[in-house]
Parts: sequence; C-alpha cells; structure tokens
Amino acid sequence: MRIFDKIFDKLGFGKRKIFTPTGRSGGGGGYPSSPVLSGGSSTAPAAPSANSVAAPPAAAAPIPISEVDVMSKLEAMAAESAQKLNWKTSIVDLMKLLGLDSSLAERKELALELGCPQEKMGDSAEMNMWLHKAVLTNLARNGGNIPAHMLD
Repeated sequence: MRIFDKIFDKLGFGKRKIFTPTGRSGGGGGYPSSPVLSGGSSTAPAAPSANSVAAPPAAAAPIPISEVDVMSKLEAMAAESAQKLNWKTSIVDLMKLLGLDSSLAERKELALELGCPQEKMGDSAEMNMWLHKAVLTNLARNGGNIPAHMLD
C-alpha cells in the first residue's frame, strides 16, 4: 500500500485521487479545475422503440466530493497522544500522529508519490516543508476540510 493511501485510510477517506503540480501521479493527472468527481449512472438506458430514434446518452451529472472532517480527527488524535506533536506545521509530527513511519526514507517515498520537485529532494528541510503542504493540499482536494491558512 502506498504511503499516501495509508494517510487517507487513517483519516477515513473513501475513493481518492492524488494531484501533483507536474501532472505526474499514479492516481490521476494534474490539479483539477474544481473539486468534483464524475459519477456514473447505475440505471441502464431503455431500448429504443421501433418508432423512436435513439437519443445520445445523457452526460453524467457531477457528484460533489463529501467532506471529511480532517481537522477534528487530527485534533482528537493529538489530544489522545502522549507526545506533544506539532502536526500543523511538521510532516514528521503529522505522520507520527497518524501512526506512520516518519523516517527520512518514508518521507522521500511519499514526496516521490506526490511529485516533489527534484531540487527539493536533496534538502530534507525544503522537502519536508513542500511535503507537508502537498499532503494537506491533497487532503483538501479530496474533500478534507483544511483551513486556507494551512495551505498557503
């Protein structure tokens, strides 16, 4: 299981998509123009009658992403934690809070999953700052309620 999938699972997300600034991802292309996923209809179209002309199939209506209360979940986890973790600004502490391995090797793997620019990969501090923002941005784009000030 990919590291980012583990983060989503810990926070109770359903179907998810990873958005990268470069458009490279295992889960789908670049940043979307709006937080909406396409949904399909489970009803089969009726067969045309002898007197009717088959109409083109109707486009599926977009289905909005349901919101996951990420902030409340993380706050509750932090309140129950024996450690004082600065998860709002530290990717290491965020990963620890979620019960994930926060080693440099794991963070580098997660950074690669999210499309971290190569120039940031050589400096762990730069990579960590980029990675924290990328994780929060992906949570928000998949329906998580991340405050705007944490995404800047």
